[in-house]
Amino acid sequence: MHRIARTTFQPNTLRKVIVIVGLANICLASVQSCAANDTNGQAACATVLRPLVIQVEFPDISRNISSKAVKEKYLDELDEYIRDVSHNRVCIEGKVTEKWYKLPKPISDYWVPWQNQRANKSNLRNLVSDSLDAVDQDIDVSTYDFVIVALAATFDEWGNNGVAAYPGMLGWKSDEILFTRSGRKVNRGIVVYASTVHLGHVFHDVAHVLGGVKDGKRVLPCLYDQDLQGKSTLRTGSGVFQAFTDSQIHMGGWDTMSCNNCLQRPAPPGISSWTKLRLGWLEPAKIRVVNPGEKVEVTLGPLEDASSQFMVIKIPVTDTTYYLIENRQYIGHDKYLPETGVLIMFADDTIGESRHGQGMVKLINANPGVPRLESAAFDIDKNASFTDDQNGVRVKLLKKSGKSYDILVEYTPR
Repeated sequence: MHRIARTTFQPNTLRKVIVIVGLANICLASVQSCAANDTNGQAACATVLRPLVIQVEFPDISRNISSKAVKEKYLDELDEYIRDVSHNRVCIEGKVTEKWYKLPKPISDYWVPWQNQRANKSNLRNLVSDSLDAVDQDIDVSTYDFVIVALAATFDEWGNNGVAAYPGMLGWKSDEILFTRSGRKVNRGIVVYASTVHLGHVFHDVAHVLGGVKDGKRVLPCLYDQDLQGKSTLRTGSGVFQAFTDSQIHMGGWDTMSCNNCLQRPAPPGISSWTKLRLGWLEPAKIRVVNPGEKVEVTLGPLEDASSQFMVIKIPVTDTTYYLIENRQYIGHDKYLPETGVLIMFADDTIGESRHGQGMVKLINANPGVPRLESAAFDIDKNASFTDDQNGVRVKLLKKSGKSYDILVEYTPR
């Protein structure tokens, strides 16, 4: 079992101590039961996570935001989304602070640009430290699984809609433990959001925390290219969305870890099999591994249908590279996908972050004539086969029955 990522804060300064990282499919001491019954009548989930949502306001901004709205966004909607994409393995049952804590400085002193490579880490560190200091006298944060800081400030006022502070903007490669001023530990990590953030962005940053860190790398990094995202010099405005869209060169709108700003559709899409595997949200029995020398026909059910016999096909190429094949249909949050069909992805576990054109996982684009990977899916009536002659991989879609595909996979490496 991996240990849980933590870090140390003093008021406005960072004091480093020890530790590394955990994956999402574990049960923390603060969780009542890993098979707890849901108080809202929903089916019990395997792991209950309890975040603390700290409501934070500023002396120079007046915002009338109800705690009910904060709870709906950061707990209720997040819980519904995570239950869906994790196939009920994880659920959220947290707490929102009873009051808004006013920080000592104006919002401009906490300005954090939305471009990852331009982030003002000092301002973010002060924001997190001041938020923890404010709540420390009232609440023991060590009894919660992670911390969400909800700002009474908009994207235009703060410069960002949301960030993962730990593991994220303020680091992950060094061994750290987070403490409040009184010495209380902060489990896993911290995320910070503007009031204008939407659900996809909320999950995106929380997922960084759930994944944690392993071997000096984030388990679940951003799937958009951070250098392309950072090229824009805009502070705010409508062009920000375009900058994010232009950076989604690896997975397009097929995974919330790629398009945390998927505003072109009413709600965020689901997540890919790659992301589910990183979070431990796919049962090994649901993965059909095709080994060298095999020629097999696989019936591949929809990725979002937990009753599918097989939800993903994996073809190992080397010890660190592999193909993933998944079937995406309009089920659950996947109803917000660009289209339906079979996705073929190539993954490389040696890549730690999506930078300089490199990505941990990339879609094979079935229709490169359509921009932004909007028509990347393979299907029976269009682009029904894929061949990688160099690695001896051949994939052919044979037929579609209902929402499932019969797929022939041949793997004969040289």
